[in-house]
Amino acid sequence: VLVKIVAALAAVIFGPQSTVPPIQVRVKNREMYALSSSLIRSPALRQGLQMAAASRQVSLKVVSVGATQKEESFFEKNERLGRKLSPHLTIYQPQLTSMLSIMHRGTGLALGVGVWGLGLGALISSHDINHYVTMVEGLQLSGATLTALKFIIAYPAGYHTANGIRHLLWDTGRFLKIKEVYSTGYAMVATSFVLTAILALL
Repeated sequence: VLVKIVAALAAVIFGPQSTVPPIQVRVKNREMYALSSSLIRSPALRQGLQMAAASRQVSLKVVSVGATQKEESFFEKNERLGRKLSPHLTIYQPQLTSMLSIMHRGTGLALGVGVWGLGLGALISSHDINHYVTMVEGLQLSGATLTALKFIIAYPAGYHTANGIRHLLWDTGRFLKIKEVYSTGYAMVATSFVLTAILALL
């Protein structure tokens, strides 16, 4: 019976509809509805579905998350995968932008320490600045050596000033492209040497 029903349904669905008149199409639709209704109400079909469901037994078991997934911290996972923490200077190739940034912070720190040192020295020292100038003159250093020392002392001020102007230009939204960042970086380094040389020659 099932085979006949399925064959009839297939004939109705996949039959050539273009040559069938509209009246016969409606009749076939009614026949298909009647066959599908009888198929749904068929005791044999229901019994077959029940037997198939009974033969397939599914059991559920509650398992804790810790039993299926190892609890691993963020640092343990990075160590297992061989990942290094970021930012980590050892994983970056030295480049102009990073070196100039480090130098900017270093020169700023040197200027801060220098200003604090001069201020505290002026407070706790028993002599004025002329005494220490006389001491340096008493060393009888050559002009080149004295200029070199003045250059080293003045370089943080020259570099930090030049790079500070570069940062102020960035704040206006200019020179932010990669080529412009590098070109202004080289120009800033040259300017810092010129400013420091002027200070050293005073």
